[in-house]
Order: sequence, then structure tokens, then C-alpha cells
Amino acid sequence: MTSEQPSPRPSSDQPDPRGDGQAPAAGGSAPDAATGRPDAPVHDADHQEVPAPATPDVREVTVRRAPKFVPFMAVGAILGFLAALVLAYTGPDDPTLTRESVLGFFTVAFALPGMLLAALLVLVIDRRSVRRAERARAERTDDDA
Repeated sequence: MTSEQPSPRPSSDQPDPRGDGQAPAAGGSAPDAATGRPDAPVHDADHQEVPAPATPDVREVTVRRAPKFVPFMAVGAILGFLAALVLAYTGPDDPTLTRESVLGFFTVAFALPGMLLAALLVLVIDRRSVRRAERARAERTDDDA
């Protein structure tokens, strides 16, 4: 008795697509026989193409204006550096320390807290934007042009 149907197991002359020697489970994403791709369309028993589930054309989305963290923290560090610059070059002259060493000390002392305060400020602003978020409907459009 000769059969034209392929066997359920891969034979030794056909490469195993999954590499584990087992046939794909029912309902899994089996590779397409023609292309070998797992994302090819699924065929039913009559070899008719079953359409993939369509994505909705209209979705509900949340819209809010959220601040960016890095620019806020950079501004905080710059303000701390400017405060250190003013303090280092307008303060009294010390014969044991140079102005540049004083600037370096105050830069570290003011820039890091400036970044920390800016980060706290952006967190507060971000919390307020979450509370003021609005729901909107987004519609998918095809731009073929």
C-alpha cells in the first residue's frame, strides 16, 4: 500500500525545522511547507487560507504630556555649576587655595544637589501629568502615498 501523504515525523532526508525531532504541536505555529517560515498563513484541511485576526481600526489610548528627565537634570546641574562659579570667583581670596580648586569643590557641592532637586521636581510634574491624562480614540489610517 503506497501513500502520497507525508509522514507526521520528519524523515532523515528532510531537515527538522525545530531541531528537536518532534512534530509541531496542534495549534502551534508550524512552518509553512512552501516557505518554511513560521509566520506564513495557516491553511485548513481544504487548503484554503484562513485570514489572520484583524487588528482593530479604532483603539482607546491615554494621552498625557510627560516631562523628560534628562533635560531637567541637566538644567539642575548647570544651575549648580553657575552658583559654584559665582561663589568661587566673588568670594574672598584665600592664599592657600586657588580659585579653580574652590570652583571644583563647589561644583561638586552644588551640581549634585541641583540634579537631585531637578529630579524630584520632574517626578512631581510627572505625577501631575498622570492625574491629568485624558482618554482618546485613535484610528488607524493607511498612508500609501
